[in-house]
Amino acid sequence: MNETATAPTAPLRARAEIDLAALRANVRALRARASGAALMAVVKSDAYGHGAVPCARAAVEAGARWLGTATPEEALALRKAGLPGRIMCWLWTPGGPWREAIEADLDVSVSGMWALRELVAAAREAGVPARVQLKADTGLGRNGCQPGEDWAELVAEALRAQSEGLLRVTGLWSHFACADEPGHPSIAAQLTLFREMLAYAEGRGVRPEVRHIANSPATLTLPESHFDLVRTGIAAYGISPSPELGVPADFGLRPVMTLSASIALVKRVPGGHGVSYGHHYVTPGETTLGLVPVGYADGIPRHASGAGPVLVDGKWRTVAGRIAMDQFVVDLGGDEPPTGTRAVLFGPGDRGEPTAEDWAQAAGTIAYEIVTRIGTRVPRVYVNEEQAG
Repeated sequence: MNETATAPTAPLRARAEIDLAALRANVRALRARASGAALMAVVKSDAYGHGAVPCARAAVEAGARWLGTATPEEALALRKAGLPGRIMCWLWTPGGPWREAIEADLDVSVSGMWALRELVAAAREAGVPARVQLKADTGLGRNGCQPGEDWAELVAEALRAQSEGLLRVTGLWSHFACADEPGHPSIAAQLTLFREMLAYAEGRGVRPEVRHIANSPATLTLPESHFDLVRTGIAAYGISPSPELGVPADFGLRPVMTLSASIALVKRVPGGHGVSYGHHYVTPGETTLGLVPVGYADGIPRHASGAGPVLVDGKWRTVAGRIAMDQFVVDLGGDEPPTGTRAVLFGPGDRGEPTAEDWAQAAGTIAYEIVTRIGTRVPRVYVNEEQAG
């Protein structure tokens, strides 16, 4: 579970240090980049592994006017924690907690008729109008209503329910498929279709408070997509949505999470010594090995075995052999740092440590996954909890 603490703390097996001042600065930088639109800070999946409630509070302090989650349960947890203002959730399944969401004054997304009917029934039962945002599938092919007859039916039914006082259409929105690939032809195609679907709905009488399609990469690189609201997820946590777009510093962003662990054992071994399961690493000569007490149960990607970078005692080391469930080994090359020495897996990168992007490259994945998968055995330690000034 998440742990709030003030650094420095007692020694921990491992910790994910969350710099809330960096998060606030990132939100301000993103607001400046999309100054004509409001900003939604997306805090789904426990704020991409950073801790939903502390990060949501910090984002609101920095001027985020909306919070976004995937599931209604995530949104309801924010309300229970006392987060005010507008909160939107978009991933629903049949029988979802519609009435609870309505009574919590959440904005809920609807992509099809089944969801609209369940929402309307819940609003009638609650005696409170629902806030609803209609999602258009402009080409991503996931959630969202198809253009044409399906969109026409959804718009018509939403307006009918609105006329009966059962809901209010607060938004029209969509999501990019390839905004992290500059110049991809789908970007212009989706924007064109989104404008057409907006025009249709507004021509029938929908008066949305917000129209939005821009995710983190679009916020950073596509000002024509900003409309009334931008939804910033990974960028708020100081991670670039794609190496093709640039590194975080190119956009005035700073990574928020620093993941580290205390070296549990240092020992000298001879050459030819196998290391970890399968002996995929064998020491080339006499050396020292350091045991890092985190593994794939903590979210360290096993695919980075033999490649993941770690800063120990001022030097970059590489995972030696396989990453196991609870631990992995680094070859210290004869150095003998004391046990308890901090091994930094990733952080902002400006103190010589690797970054989440370095681990993504080592594991053949994206930096989103690296931070999001850090598990609940790793305490989150929050620094700079109080806003300066």
